[in-house]
This record gives sequence, structure tokens and C-alpha cells, in this order.
Amino acid sequence: MTDPLSSWHRLAGGCVLLDGFHALKHAVRFGAEVPVAVTTDRRAALVLAEELAPDVRDRLDALLTEVPEETYRSLVSRPHPTAVAALAVRPDRQDNLRALELPRSAPVVVLDQPRNLGNTGAVVRLAAGFGATGVVTTGTLDPWHPTVVRGGAGLHFATVVERLTVEELPRGPLFALDPEGEDIRGVKLPDDAVLAFGSERSGLSAQLRSRTDHLLALPMRPKVSSYNLATSVAMALYHWSAGGGASVP
Repeated sequence: MTDPLSSWHRLAGGCVLLDGFHALKHAVRFGAEVPVAVTTDRRAALVLAEELAPDVRDRLDALLTEVPEETYRSLVSRPHPTAVAALAVRPDRQDNLRALELPRSAPVVVLDQPRNLGNTGAVVRLAAGFGATGVVTTGTLDPWHPTVVRGGAGLHFATVVERLTVEELPRGPLFALDPEGEDIRGVKLPDDAVLAFGSERSGLSAQLRSRTDHLLALPMRPKVSSYNLATSVAMALYHWSAGGGASVP
């Protein structure tokens, strides 16, 4: 049997860290290749699987190796309460880029120069839940950073997640959320829409704004400054789905 510690150190530089039971559960459920997974308590992890994810329980049973707590803590910077960690192979970039191309049956969410890792992870989780085609970020933030993957609960493997320049954004009608835009409640969002959201602090970049086909505004009470980024994305995706967007199986 391969030593999990040796495998971890050999693979860590080129793989995605799955931090916690739920991240591993989702990654396995959505077809991720997971070469190594460890826990300090196999029995407890499998009980969790039986309760919360019976569909992947047998696969987790085959994957998980029990290691001492000291070993587990040496592999992760911030131990997760479930004491589970794994490494997964990142999806092929070219496959992801092809999935973003037209025709599409669901929108692409664009985060324009996001700053907060946790918020970005929450958006990935929302996009996966609504069945969006994917989440694209511009700027310097890495959407596959371990903190983003943790915030997304491993659902990076349930939707496309990539970083692109504004010039590289997928084709399709570009709707950008902005307080100066038209009320979103009067607009039907097409399934192939590209939905762009600026950062909470600075809004849309001039570069992305110049490429926008439609500016849309979310309903908001006067004197309220803004919504959290993930809240804005949730409202826009709900509006799309409520308007007859592709149903999530």
C-alpha cells in the first residue's frame, strides 16, 4: 500500500487541496480524480458519509486512509473540524474553456477583480447550486486558492472555474450589475448570458464596463450602500432561474 504521506508530498504542488469532509464529498460526487485522502478518524468520517452522503460512502471508504493527528496537522495550514483532507486533480483548462463557449444552456458568472477569497468561494457554491455554466474571475485573485475551494465546499468540480482577462471572457450578451442600471426585475436574462459583478469596494472596472451590453440594477432600499457580492450573485441567478432558466436536475 502506498504511504499516504509520501503521496501527499509528491502530489501537493500540482493538485487542489480539499479541506474537510464536505469538500471531499462534493469533489467525489462530481467526478474529481482524488489520488489521496486522509483523516484522523476513518470511522467518524464514514459515519458522516452514511448520514450525509450515502451515494459516495463506498468511494470514500476506498479512498480514506487514517493517519495520526500530528501527521494530518502537518499537511494542512488550518485543520478542519471534520479532520478530513484530500488532494484532487484540477480539471483540464482547455476542457473548461470549451465548456464556456456558445452555445450554453446556463449563464456564466464573471467576478471582475474580486478581492475576498471567501466571497469568491461562496459564489462558486451558488453557481454550482443554480446550475450555472461556470464562474470566471478577472484580476489577480486565484479562484482555485485553497481558501476559495474551502469556501466553495469542493463545488469547483461541479461547475467551470477559471481566471481570464476581460478580453478573453466568453462570448454572449454581457449583463453587468451596477446601481445605475435598469431594474433587473423588468429584464428576462437569456440562458447564454454573461453576468458580471464588480468588487464590493470599487465596482466594475472601466475595461469591463466598456464591453457591457446591458447595465442592470438590483432592487435595494434607499440609503443602503450595497449588497454582499455573493448575495448579489444569488439574487441575479435566482432572477434568471425564476424567469424560466434551465432547471437544475
